[in-house]
Amino acid sequence: MTRLTTVARGLITAFAALLAATAPTAPAQARTEPKAPENFVALRSVDPTIIQEMRYFTPHNFVGERVDGYAQPICVLTRPAAEALHKAQRKLLRQGYTLKVYDCYRPQRAVDHFVRWAKDLDDQAMKGEFYPNVDKTRLFADGYIAEKSGHSRGSTLDLTLVKLPAKPTRPYHPGEPLVPCFAPKDERFPDTSVDMGTGFDCFDTLSQTLDPRIQGEQRANRLLLKNTLEDLGFVNLAEEWWHYTFKPEPYPDTYFDFPVSRKSLTGHH
Repeated sequence: MTRLTTVARGLITAFAALLAATAPTAPAQARTEPKAPENFVALRSVDPTIIQEMRYFTPHNFVGERVDGYAQPICVLTRPAAEALHKAQRKLLRQGYTLKVYDCYRPQRAVDHFVRWAKDLDDQAMKGEFYPNVDKTRLFADGYIAEKSGHSRGSTLDLTLVKLPAKPTRPYHPGEPLVPCFAPKDERFPDTSVDMGTGFDCFDTLSQTLDPRIQGEQRANRLLLKNTLEDLGFVNLAEEWWHYTFKPEPYPDTYFDFPVSRKSLTGHH
């Protein structure tokens, strides 16, 4: 009897161990994404007339794929920056132009994606358009890529001008032939903007706002954008004609990482 009891106990113990080993583990908790502070807004809620062509939501950018953190193709900004942009838009509409934004708030995870891409020297898929004359090994040293971006603070944006009436930009098709971003306007990708001398995100010294080689209509277009925005508190990055930061920034030292999505703004008024 004792021997049978011992055997039974052994079987029960083994069965219990088997159950424990095969029992499904508790599902891992879904990652809770950070939310935007209260004074971040969707630009469309402040000015629905500004065109939004959010390049990093698409494969038409120097990385060649949608960038991490862009869950929706919307422009998110701090409210002071969005309201100042609205004032600029009202001035430009009266002159027959509209603003078009390419990028606004940019999560830190997107910047991290840029850094990983820049370190992968084998990935040269988009070189033909965005950095034809720059060796990829030089992207950090020449300042085209950095581990932090003012965009992550929420008051910096990339934008251009479009002559009214605005036409839609044709879709970019991955794998289509690439044309250098500094080619004549009628040769490079037709994004419907006025001629600024280069396309957006052109890694070339010709993108410097006041490069002396940019003259005539191209220079006039750059100066129209620059003067309009600077009158309303924006500061241009001298190396990029499209890059502006509203000052004073509400978050001059904070680099946010909430996704670009309406959900990140849920609960805002």
